[in-house]
Amino acid sequence: MQTEVPMELSPAPRRLAPIILVPAGLWLAVFMVIPIAILLVFSLGHRDQLGRIVLGMSFANYLRFFCGPYLSSLARSLALAGGTTAVCLVLGFLCAMWLAFNVPRRRRQIYMTLLVAPLWTSFLLRIYAWISILRPTGLLSTALAHLGVCHPPVILYTPWAVLLGMVYNYLPYMVLPLYAALDKLDLRLLEAAADLGASPWQAFIKVTLPLSFRGIVAGVIMVFVPSLGDYVTPDLMGGAKTMFIGNLIQNQFLTVRDWAFGSAVSTILIVIVAGAIWLYLKYGEPTTTEVKPA
Repeated sequence: MQTEVPMELSPAPRRLAPIILVPAGLWLAVFMVIPIAILLVFSLGHRDQLGRIVLGMSFANYLRFFCGPYLSSLARSLALAGGTTAVCLVLGFLCAMWLAFNVPRRRRQIYMTLLVAPLWTSFLLRIYAWISILRPTGLLSTALAHLGVCHPPVILYTPWAVLLGMVYNYLPYMVLPLYAALDKLDLRLLEAAADLGASPWQAFIKVTLPLSFRGIVAGVIMVFVPSLGDYVTPDLMGGAKTMFIGNLIQNQFLTVRDWAFGSAVSTILIVIVAGAIWLYLKYGEPTTTEVKPA
């Protein structure tokens, strides 16, 4: 019996590999590495009396953040991002399972287009649309008044309005990777689990959930990372009543003009996001066991 010998790459493609990676490396260097380096350098300086940055090697801005009243804004941002991610995960999983298991394949493209269609419009336009719906004289209050509700609840400028706007804006980013993972799931595995006596819930926990874990990790990262630094939705739908980490950074750069402290807060946020992504990539992968032939 002949065995196939794997072919090794010739020296020419190996020499071309670094050249092919040059454009991607330049893109990352110009739009990611250099801006982060500038933030780090600015964060070690301070602002003079005229609002200009004086470069230095001081960690006073970091101590100011951790020793001042700013940790509460970070805690609120983490809670809001975590709540948004959790709600998007539940709703996104239900939507992705419905698309992958219940919708005929010829109709899925239509529903996927409807799902991503709001992303084709402006982010601010979608927020203002929700403001017009949730305001006291908006569509929701008018509809409830026609249904006989004398005093409809005011949702706008409350934490629930902020959560609603965040979930609405980031839900497609959760559905798309979950649907991509569930679409590749072999339905015969679920049938085998049912034949072996597993209930639908047990089949979901032991078959569907582990096999879609990569989609869950991708969706969580795609929702948690942008929602952690979002400041437009809390500012417009929350009435700017609560300070989040994104609002703090915005105020330091555009209002207070303290770019040194704003750079320090931005660096802290980048480190937190990078740490969360690293933990997911390192410990979030499902463990697999190899079955060795006897």
